[in-house]
Amino acid sequence: NSSASGRRPRSTASRMTRCSASADSPVTAALRSSSASSGSRKKSPLMLAVAIRPENLLYCFLGAMIGTLIGVLLVATVLSAQTTDVAVNAVTPGLFARYPDAVSLAAADPAEVEVLIKRTGFYRAKTRSIIGLAQALVEHHAGEVPPRMAELVKLPGVGRKTANVVLNSWFRFPAQAVDTHIFRVGNRTGLAPGKTVLAVEDKLEKRVPQPFRRDAHHWLILHGRYVCKARKPECWRCIVSDLCRFKPKTPEPGSVAKAA
Repeated sequence: NSSASGRRPRSTASRMTRCSASADSPVTAALRSSSASSGSRKKSPLMLAVAIRPENLLYCFLGAMIGTLIGVLLVATVLSAQTTDVAVNAVTPGLFARYPDAVSLAAADPAEVEVLIKRTGFYRAKTRSIIGLAQALVEHHAGEVPPRMAELVKLPGVGRKTANVVLNSWFRFPAQAVDTHIFRVGNRTGLAPGKTVLAVEDKLEKRVPQPFRRDAHHWLILHGRYVCKARKPECWRCIVSDLCRFKPKTPEPGSVAKAA
């Protein structure tokens, strides 16, 4: 996503800070309309979305892997568990150069795979998972990744979140891949409260307007990473803070001192 002109791109956080949420923004309008039609804000759940332009974001959930072979996407998503995008992006070029498809990965030497993915952490368990899922794809699906949740979650190392990432990013289904950021944002804001990942996913399916469902989880992940942060949400930068149930709102740094 670097600029073709050679200029250094602005950081994601910087771009998000500059995103506008005008009164006639389609996302903002849909949210306010939904809130108004459901009655009092105090009694009804509030809708939330991030009214930002996707082209201005340096979204990198799987780095350069999205848009390549679906098997690469699936394996990279398994590797992304409890690690950073930087680590995944560092190991995947070497891994897929050595094992470019399910057939070759299914026959891989576990010791060699462990060396290649060690940087991602939990590399022994991840090695078992990705070799196992490659073997399952070869044995049961002719080496192809199935486009159905029920079959995806049967693959070693593939849970509901990973399956939803594949369904959304490759098969273009409006699936909601609930990670730690979305789980936090859903509960903190009141958009999709729930004690389990599945409960939050179900609420998102019901409350996110249809035109935004395919991209909603990308936006919410970014919002959780860069604005609605785990330790301290940056409410003064949030473009939908008036729709959010979180209280007390975090003041802008220095505002208290200035007031005093």
